[in-house]
Amino acid sequence: MSKPTPSDLATARQARLVAIVFVVTILGWFLVQLIGAQMGWQGRFAILFDLLALAAFVWGLIVTFQIWRKRRAEGSR
Repeated sequence: MSKPTPSDLATARQARLVAIVFVVTILGWFLVQLIGAQMGWQGRFAILFDLLALAAFVWGLIVTFQIWRKRRAEGSR
């Protein structure tokens, strides 16, 4: 088995970051929804956190797509 290249390590680091962002976003969103329901926050705060979570997911999908494209380009050489 060959040693990973610096490009492979950078791609793995980027993928780990996306995974961490997804997990933190999901857990944070659940926590905010639970706290908001318990404390009686207005619906506009729920929508704000929904939009923040959506932005994090869109960012993660864009980065995942970039990783996929990079891996495909490297594989075609």
